[in-house]
Amino acid sequence: MNKNAIKIPFVDLNLQHQPIQIQLEQAIQAVLTKGDFILGQALSDFEAAFAAASGTQYGVGVASGTDAIALGLQACNIGSGDEVLLPANTFVATLIGVLRVGAKPILVDCDPETALIDLAAAAKLVTPRTKAIIPVHLYGQMVSPRQLLDFAKTYNLLIFEDAAQAHLAERDGYRAGSVGIAAAFSFYPSKNLGAFGDGGMLLTRDPDVAQKMVRLRNYGASQKYFHVEEGTNSRLDTLQAAVLLQKLPYLPKWNCDRNSIAQQYDLELLPLASAGIIPLQNHSATGHVYHLYVIKINDSCPLTRQQIQDKLTAEGIQTGIHYPIPCHLQPAFTYLGYQLGDFPQAEKLAQQILSLPMYPGLNNSQITKVVTAIKSTLSGEQQQLLCI
Repeated sequence: MNKNAIKIPFVDLNLQHQPIQIQLEQAIQAVLTKGDFILGQALSDFEAAFAAASGTQYGVGVASGTDAIALGLQACNIGSGDEVLLPANTFVATLIGVLRVGAKPILVDCDPETALIDLAAAAKLVTPRTKAIIPVHLYGQMVSPRQLLDFAKTYNLLIFEDAAQAHLAERDGYRAGSVGIAAAFSFYPSKNLGAFGDGGMLLTRDPDVAQKMVRLRNYGASQKYFHVEEGTNSRLDTLQAAVLLQKLPYLPKWNCDRNSIAQQYDLELLPLASAGIIPLQNHSATGHVYHLYVIKINDSCPLTRQQIQDKLTAEGIQTGIHYPIPCHLQPAFTYLGYQLGDFPQAEKLAQQILSLPMYPGLNNSQITKVVTAIKSTLSGEQQQLLCI
């Protein structure tokens, strides 16, 4: 589809940035004037502000969400010989983070109604070598903190949250990033809180983990030219931190908008449940921050996902699939020994899910156009069946 033909984009960052453009420009100019581009004041300010907003004590900015996972696990002393539980239906960054520290990833199937990790299935995979679980707060909904804490206590495991899609999400009285020993966030531009490029952060309540993370992101140095461990260069740029610091106060409102948009989608899609089109379940009420709004096209639907996606594309409506191939079926990770059929729920979901446009500023008229396009595709299919 020609870009000029797009009527409803999958994400529209301009709607978010235009009202605060002057603030963003001033923040960037302040960094340019001060010249503290690496580990500058805006970074320290943003680390403290984001940690406080998330209900925890320490924040350490890094270059990406992937580094937040890998370096964060290392800071939590997870490494060779340790087993780490994580969902099969996550973005590969979660898996890559585990592999980078030399730990053994133990993949787990998911709940087909929410797409979140199945803790009952995870319990069957715990061994004496299992050290941690990584709950991925997928699509903006947290894995139940109460259930996680009970699970971790039962099996004596660390909780390391992958909250890359769940900025300020809430459930059971907790905010994402405040449940486990540490949590990884991404500030990729399309996230609920996005930078103007790559960026990430580790949040933790443990001062030792925080201090080790500070060293690991900066060549393992406890002070300049004194390296106490093997670290790397992974620092959130001061310019990016300045942008994020300006956007942070607006995040609660943006998240509220996302939740309201999801409620409108839910309402308008309700009549399509009988046709096999069903949104993923929300068990978090307004605590779900809907980084993505995801529906399932079940086997009972007369149309395939591809047919629906093609129809929406033809109507100028962008969609996505998050994610089309589970981790265990990715060619890069065949050496882990998993096979087709090992995680049936994750595999089935990968064939059913479709992400609809979702961003603050998406209005009811646009939501109706998206749903109407789906309905018209179904109506067209039914008319063709009547003519056969």
